[in-house]
Amino acid sequence: MTAAAPRFLYIARHAQASPDETELTEQGRRQAVLLGERLRGIPLSAVHHGPLPRAAQTARLVHEQLGADIPLRASEPAGDYVPYAPRREELPEESADRFLAFVEQFPEAERARGPELAEAATARFTGPADGDEPRHELVVTHAFLAAWLVRDALDAPAWRWLGLNHANAALTVIRYAPGRPAALLMVNDMGHLPEELRWTGFPPELRV
Repeated sequence: MTAAAPRFLYIARHAQASPDETELTEQGRRQAVLLGERLRGIPLSAVHHGPLPRAAQTARLVHEQLGADIPLRASEPAGDYVPYAPRREELPEESADRFLAFVEQFPEAERARGPELAEAATARFTGPADGDEPRHELVVTHAFLAAWLVRDALDAPAWRWLGLNHANAALTVIRYAPGRPAALLMVNDMGHLPEELRWTGFPPELRV
């Protein structure tokens, strides 16, 4: 039987981006550096990131702070896409119209490909690690995949990624151990950011 060990998955949404999303803002660059400083000392085996500039730039700035020879890898499944488009009958009646309108604003091609990419991300990044040693990996991604992975860890219905928000450069950590359900160790944590850099990219009505 193949040996298995705990996997610690560190999930970070990219830092704040410019309006055209081609680069990080000055605030975003500060967020990324502070996230990297927080992760320094964790025995990461790899830093994965989505292919879009805002995720790639965030990952590079984080990587520069780690002070170790850690692979930096672009990953299409870590990108920005709709992981699951629900049917009306799956949704709570009081929020169905709002959720469906939100999902339908994205191109049909993106909605069609999203579940395939979400399945690939789940296969690649979740579950116990092969071997005898615990594995620590960072995925710098986007709000939708972060929400999808939290939903998956909780074994919640597929539509429930909707309404789970992540702020820029916030950190979520999930532990996958052999023979145990996934454990959420922290979600949307911004303790590494000063007050003026927190909650960017988060719906204003949900900020605290």
